[in-house]
Amino acid sequence: MREKVMVQKANTKTGWQSFRDLHVWQRALELTTAVYRLTQLFPREEAFGLTAQMRRCAISIPSNLAEGHGRMSSREFKRFLLIARGSNCELQTQLEVTRALALGDPQLLSRVQNLSYEVEKMLVALLIKLKEKSG
Repeated sequence: MREKVMVQKANTKTGWQSFRDLHVWQRALELTTAVYRLTQLFPREEAFGLTAQMRRCAISIPSNLAEGHGRMSSREFKRFLLIARGSNCELQTQLEVTRALALGDPQLLSRVQNLSYEVEKMLVALLIKLKEKSG
């Protein structure tokens, strides 16, 4: 069964859906906060290295979803979805480095990796849905 990616109901006040209604944005925000929690446990010497890079990648995902949705153009939304997907792939690489260096809490690291994989699947599903609509 295909996962429902977006809330179907429009906001009754505005007549159109908010980026906050996107399930992928909600999950990406959860991923971002989990990355911040994970990196709080990293050594100080990583503050301007892996910690900063992981946080930039993580916050980029929901930010690009919001910006793309705000453009109110399917073409622009797709472009920003691809940027978000790229940031998520970059984050996945950094999570592999984190695991290899045994940084942070292993359980939290696994949770972050699982959230990242879930966001990846949701982004791909949304991109496919947009491609099908554009025909």
